[in-house]
Amino acid sequence: MQKFIANLLLNARWLLAPIYLGLSLALLMIAIKFFMQVIHVIPELLSMRETDLVLVVLALIDMALVGSLVVMVMLSGYENFISRFEKDDNLGWLSELDASSLKIKVATSIVAISAIHLLQIFMNAESVPDNKIMWYILLHITFVITAFVLSRMDAPTKIAR
Repeated sequence: MQKFIANLLLNARWLLAPIYLGLSLALLMIAIKFFMQVIHVIPELLSMRETDLVLVVLALIDMALVGSLVVMVMLSGYENFISRFEKDDNLGWLSELDASSLKIKVATSIVAISAIHLLQIFMNAESVPDNKIMWYILLHITFVITAFVLSRMDAPTKIAR
């Protein structure tokens, strides 16, 4: 009975496979939205103010970071929890992304995404209420502190290896 339950639990990891496939659809949606924004900006490019262009570029960078985050979680999650990929030169980096390092990369990616949003808020500061700016800053600081704490929590583990 114990072996049956252990095998059942071990095979239950395959329930994650459709979730990772769903993340590939999310990546497709991000790509579509990215190119929609690029196509939308092209006709307005010559008449666009520099600050508006910077905001558009920041939004594109934001989508690229989110897309990279999705790829990281999708591939390393599959590799760590479901099944190993056949290694070749293109996938060597996957073996370096264990659950611990993935957690730190996700946290730092969230900090970077938050920083881009905060920069967008600062560039539109005249149209954003001061109390809302304060909440954005507090939220960003919370993300930074969380990423720092997560990295410090893993530091003894990395040294012990």
